[in-house]
Amino acid sequence: MVKKKLLIVLIDGRIHRLKLGSFMRSFREAPLTATFLAALVPPDLPFDISIADESIGQNPRQEGIDMVAISLLTGTSIRGYELADWYRSQGTTVVLGGVHVTLLPDEAAQHADAIVTGFAEIAWPQLLRDYLAGQMQSNYKGEKGLFEHMPVPRRDLQSKYGYMVPNTVSATRGCKSVCDFCSISAANFGWNKRPISEVIQEIKGMGAKRIVFNDVSMGEDPDYFKELMRELIPLRLQWGGLVSTKVFRDPEMLPLMSASGCVYLLIGFESLNNYALKRINKGFNKLEEYKMVVDGMHQHNIVLMGCFIFGFDEDDKTIFQQTLDFVNDYKIDIPRYAIYTPYPGTQAFDKLKKEDRLLHTWWHHYDTQHVVFRPANMTPQELDEGFKWAYKKTFQLPSVLKRTLATGRNFPITFGGNLAYNIYIRRLFAEQNRIHTP
Repeated sequence: MVKKKLLIVLIDGRIHRLKLGSFMRSFREAPLTATFLAALVPPDLPFDISIADESIGQNPRQEGIDMVAISLLTGTSIRGYELADWYRSQGTTVVLGGVHVTLLPDEAAQHADAIVTGFAEIAWPQLLRDYLAGQMQSNYKGEKGLFEHMPVPRRDLQSKYGYMVPNTVSATRGCKSVCDFCSISAANFGWNKRPISEVIQEIKGMGAKRIVFNDVSMGEDPDYFKELMRELIPLRLQWGGLVSTKVFRDPEMLPLMSASGCVYLLIGFESLNNYALKRINKGFNKLEEYKMVVDGMHQHNIVLMGCFIFGFDEDDKTIFQQTLDFVNDYKIDIPRYAIYTPYPGTQAFDKLKKEDRLLHTWWHHYDTQHVVFRPANMTPQELDEGFKWAYKKTFQLPSVLKRTLATGRNFPITFGGNLAYNIYIRRLFAEQNRIHTP
């Protein structure tokens, strides 16, 4: 039987990257979406599978493709729809999935022959079988199954040199928190954990000494998290991931993280205002505990990427200087800033729409790097200018050296991470029309 050509596409999310001539490398870890979808294709089905990640320069428009599957975030959806429409004009069968499709299925369905909402592990293989039988439906709903017995992602199909960290693994899925702006909670994905034995087996099979967990919040179950770290200790590897400030209230956590090989963590501090944190349903973050978190990580030689959001109703124009001072005084190794973004389907979106404060629904700017609403205590322009000012000041050389020289043996990691944001700042300040006018 002649094999059908299946192309799985990830749209360019404008992630920070290094470009030297034709060579392009993302500063992020390798995504699991495409390789996992490829692994879910039943081996008995006649498909010739390839992957195109536009964020690392791979061509998403290819001739002779029988089916294209495109995964969409809100910020990549408009570009994804354009690509989907082009493929349909070529006679290619188009399947759309991803969190944006789950949030707005009727919108996505206008650009696809079939959509997949929710999780893919059951719906996607069934769709492929139906397609080959000439019985493909227009809508497949992924059920909330247990996060276990997952196939190993097809890492052989991903670019070998396209990502700063090529070895990514997942131990948990979803999040227990309900932050008012988060698309994960809006999509009602819930939270699940994989059997630790399966996670360890997959890591051993990768043969890598540096890995990243791509979990949204891997410490939601403290007992599970601690057991996972104990199992990581004999592997003698280095790892990074995302956790919330909640995990640091357990005195066992930091020693276990260090012993298990943790070298960096991303933490969403979000705000320096406890009232703002409570209002967005992230009251478990407490400003008075931030120093304990930062000092503990530094004492255990764990690099901290600290994330902060501008634009809460409690913020005025003083928030940018306050945050810059905090970042420098507390020596946040690699700071990252975002603009409050009300994704469709979230509590924040509904609230701002009701208050007539949304500027537009041009999804291309719903990426946490653009202002899409009217703030309470400043203009959209003032929020955008303050956001850019904070980035520029934070990553000037004196500020960078003040924060990174103190990291000792981690200096190459922290200085390199700061250097990556210097590259991003040039792109940020070169961008025109940053506030969309409908």
